[in-house]
Amino acid sequence: MNINMEQQMVAKWLRGFGILCVPAFWSVSICNADTPGLDRTVVSLENHEAAIPLATQDQAAEDKLAEIKAKHGKRPNILWLVVDDMGYGDPGCYGGGAAIGAATPNIDRLASEGLRLTSCYSQQTCTPTRSAILTGRLPVRTGLTRPILAGDKLTRNPWEDEVSLPKLLSDAGYYTLLTGKWHVGEPVGMRPHDIGFDEYYGYYPAQKEISQRFDERRFPDLVNNPERARAFESIAPDNHLTHGFKGGRTEKLKQIQSTEDMGRAEKVLADFTIQRIKELAKEDKPFFLEHCFMKVHCDNFPNPDLGPLSAAKYYYKEAVAEVDLHVGEIMAALKEADVLGNTFVFFTSDNGPQMDGWPDAGYTPFRGAKGTTFEGGVRVPGIAYWKGVVSGGRQSDGLFDLLDLFGVSLKLAEIPTSDLPVDRYYDYIDQTSFLLQDDGQSKREAVYFWWGKELMSCRMHEYKVHVKAVLPESTHMHIDYSTLVDVGLAPWLFNLYIDPKEQLPVGHRRNAWLATVLGKLKAHATTFKKYPAKEVGL
Repeated sequence: MNINMEQQMVAKWLRGFGILCVPAFWSVSICNADTPGLDRTVVSLENHEAAIPLATQDQAAEDKLAEIKAKHGKRPNILWLVVDDMGYGDPGCYGGGAAIGAATPNIDRLASEGLRLTSCYSQQTCTPTRSAILTGRLPVRTGLTRPILAGDKLTRNPWEDEVSLPKLLSDAGYYTLLTGKWHVGEPVGMRPHDIGFDEYYGYYPAQKEISQRFDERRFPDLVNNPERARAFESIAPDNHLTHGFKGGRTEKLKQIQSTEDMGRAEKVLADFTIQRIKELAKEDKPFFLEHCFMKVHCDNFPNPDLGPLSAAKYYYKEAVAEVDLHVGEIMAALKEADVLGNTFVFFTSDNGPQMDGWPDAGYTPFRGAKGTTFEGGVRVPGIAYWKGVVSGGRQSDGLFDLLDLFGVSLKLAEIPTSDLPVDRYYDYIDQTSFLLQDDGQSKREAVYFWWGKELMSCRMHEYKVHVKAVLPESTHMHIDYSTLVDVGLAPWLFNLYIDPKEQLPVGHRRNAWLATVLGKLKAHATTFKKYPAKEVGL
């Protein structure tokens, strides 16, 4: 196939995604594989995202893991700490903390003793991120493209043919536990303990979806209208603390019945995780524990038993301070159980701040917020910690997609890629050597951003190209009052090193790489031809 025919085929395919066709002088030439270029990736498996080959770095990480296993006698534990809607600029180690009214000494300590990632990326909202990290696949591929809301009717269970990380880990001998917020489906077949976790202890929905039943200040037309309240209960998500086990056994525990109960929920979950760490540390098998905070997703309510925790005293800042408090307690539990040296810890947020809830919302120094694919919506804190393994004080701007946690976990658990199905596309990259080696470099060349079924943008090196964008129609209104738009005559290309707020595109007039970055995005889109997106009714 000649280049012109291939470009025409790609253009036709992109039109099917609603992606604009670009002028001929932006098209991408096909280079000899031996010619150095901006794109350094190599395809190892047709159905896997191409990665930058770093064989020496990978081997060094393999050797390090072998030494650790020999020392501890078993594979490492894995602990993810996932905050809900925390902004990039909320923790002190990312420029916030005490300077903006809520000190975060425990999160800051993780960063000072581990690796702080400055270009760590999530999806633009919660359900997509939470599904992506457990499948290694972009949400558009699995169908889990947005939160499942009250009244939604799915046409199929998106999990029924997915091979989840907790299932793979459980089958490989790990004990798998999720504590806290789930938000990726609560019907039978979609619950955490249905899709691979051995145990689940938490709440299925986000805080707001529970507390709106009781908060008459924010929802008077619901709370103070008995008829509508009854109608809502017929479609509302469950507001019980739920304890589930693989095999289907599910216990409904205490029900949230007030905003005070909602404020106390975070400590209940942290206490459970701490207790389970103490118990699981004594077992012969390693554990995978995903602790998902309910906070700082609006609507936040302080724990009345803890008293003021932040200088600002605003509910959001109280929530940030409480999350930090529990991070410290959970890390102390690892130390007390003597498993710090054999536990990989990763701290992050599922997306940027939900500014629609302001002032019950976080801070990002970037443009946009949750619900957009501008940096404010998708660039999040990312801290890798492993005592004695990840050197303290490291910082890297290497690209890391939270999808890559899937690959890191497979590597730590010694699960081979051959255990994954070959009939679907995987978007993760194994970034274990990047995180573990003192001079580790990222193996990811690009991050792709979707909004539902719309391909929006791509970051490659410090360059980010947008073909669609979400624009707020009013201050802070990035979800409830925003517009999805095509960018116009030309893609918007920003250099994030000179314009991190994405304020003025440099385009082809000031940048030689527009065609290359756009070509990377186009090549990504073509993977959907052989591996089509799943339709589940969202």
